[in-house]
Amino acid sequence: MGRKLLEQKAKIDKERLYSPREALELLKDLDGAKFDESVEVHVKLNVDPRKADQMVRGTLMLPNGTGKVRKVAVFAVGENAREAEEAGADVVGSEDLAARIRDEGFTEFDVAVATPDQMSIVGRLGPFLGPRGLMPNPKSGTVTPNVGRAVEEIKRGKVEYRVDRYGIIHGIIGKKSFDLDSLVENYFALRDELQRVRPAAVKGRYFRSVAITSTMGPSIKVDPAVEKD
Repeated sequence: MGRKLLEQKAKIDKERLYSPREALELLKDLDGAKFDESVEVHVKLNVDPRKADQMVRGTLMLPNGTGKVRKVAVFAVGENAREAEEAGADVVGSEDLAARIRDEGFTEFDVAVATPDQMSIVGRLGPFLGPRGLMPNPKSGTVTPNVGRAVEEIKRGKVEYRVDRYGIIHGIIGKKSFDLDSLVENYFALRDELQRVRPAAVKGRYFRSVAITSTMGPSIKVDPAVEKD
């Protein structure tokens, strides 16, 4: 463990549950990396992802974005392709794009979007896109006839969340350079969205633990029951 990280950890009371605002304010004040670190939220849920009725997955628009410009690849032809390009898609194609991914290993994008008629082409790319989490999916809004709108929303800050096999949601809510109010607002947008999609099958306490951290920083435990002040 590096000296700087040890110094950061010394400023955090590991026995305390901080309010979201306190945790984010403390995180911003910590002397961190030389680059603008991402601010991450890790939420442990009382769910069993192996059971279909307890899978937590969806998308939301963070009110202040993530601070990251996401590269979007779109599988579309004709008018849909034109709309995607006008909306700001970084790469648009069909069989030609599939060939680049399959034959050249091209995956220099963060999100892939496809119109429904392109899924016969995209489906064959499962071995290339699936392991990287890039496969378009109707549940995440990335298989849609409205590719222009999908691209615009992704560029504005629409993010996907999905519980992992340990029951944890990992999300980015901005950059350390964001002002405190923007980070707080993004945190509660994610927290409230997860509460909204709470599976009916879950009994008892839903949020087991919440932690806020930065890319290179220590973890700060947060009280998930605290409401926005």
